[in-house]
Amino acid sequence: MKNCGKVEERMDRLLLVVRGGGDLATGTVHRLWSAGFSVVVLEAERPAAIRRQVSLCEAVYEGEAVVEGMRGVLVQEPEDVFSILDRGEVPVVIDPRGECIGRLKPDVVIDGILAKKNLGTHRGMAPLTIALGPGFCAGEDVDVVIETKRGHNLGRVIREGRAIPSTGIPGNIGGYTAQRVLHASEDGVLKTIRKIGDLVKQGEPIAEIWTKEGKALVEASLDGIIRGLIRDGFSVTKGFKIADIDPRREELENCFTISDKARCIGGSVLEVVCSYWQKSERKGERRQG
Repeated sequence: MKNCGKVEERMDRLLLVVRGGGDLATGTVHRLWSAGFSVVVLEAERPAAIRRQVSLCEAVYEGEAVVEGMRGVLVQEPEDVFSILDRGEVPVVIDPRGECIGRLKPDVVIDGILAKKNLGTHRGMAPLTIALGPGFCAGEDVDVVIETKRGHNLGRVIREGRAIPSTGIPGNIGGYTAQRVLHASEDGVLKTIRKIGDLVKQGEPIAEIWTKEGKALVEASLDGIIRGLIRDGFSVTKGFKIADIDPRREELENCFTISDKARCIGGSVLEVVCSYWQKSERKGERRQG
C-alpha cells in the first residue's frame, strides 16, 4: 500500500492497528472502540471468516460491516483512513502483510489473525505489540500474548512465554467439541443451501462443494443452529473449516452478537492498552508522528 493517510492528522490520537478482522479480532476491536480508541483493521484480500455476522472482515466483500453498533468501512483510498476514524467508524484496509503500519506509526499493533503461527508481527512495529493466541512468545516476538483457549486461563495476560498450544479440538459448547465444526471434504467451490441462524437437523444438507467431478453434500453434523458458515462461492480446500453448528437451539441471538470468548479476550487487550496508555502519558513517551 503506497500511502495510509497523513500521519500528522493523528498527532494527538492514540492509534491502534489490529491485524485480522475475524470474530475474535472483531470482539477485541469492539471493546477498544467502545472505550473510545481509534482502531484500524488490516485484512486479507479474501477473508475466510465463518462467523460472518460478527466479523468486520465482511466489509472487504460488502463495503461495510456493522457489528453491535460498530461500523467497519472498507478503505477505498488510503488517505481516507483518518476521515473514517473522525466519523467514529473503523477503517478496514486490505493489507495482509501490514505494509501500511510503517506509514501509520500506530501506538499499538495487535495481531488478531489467529493463524496459530506468526505471520510477520514483531515488536518493532509499535511501542506496544500484542498477539492473540498461540504462535507467539511474549518478550520475544511481541510484548504481550493473550490466552485464547477456553477454560480457566482464557483471557490471561502473558508477559513472558507462550499461550497454550492449539490442540486442534474446538472448545466445548453444549457438550460438543469437534463434532460441531464442519470441514470441507473436497477441494472445490462452496455453494450454500442454508444460512447463518437457520435451525437444522443432523444429516440435513446445508451446502454443496462443487468439484471437477461433481458435487459433494455438506450435511449438518448435529441438531442445532448454524452459527457460522463461509461465504457462498468461496473456494475451499479439503479440510478447510466451513461451518459451525451450535447445539443450543434456544441461543439464536448468539449468531448475531459477539461471543463470550471474544469479549473476554477483548477485555484483556483493553486492560493492557489502558495500562500502556496511562504509563506512557505520565512519562510522555508516546510515539509521535
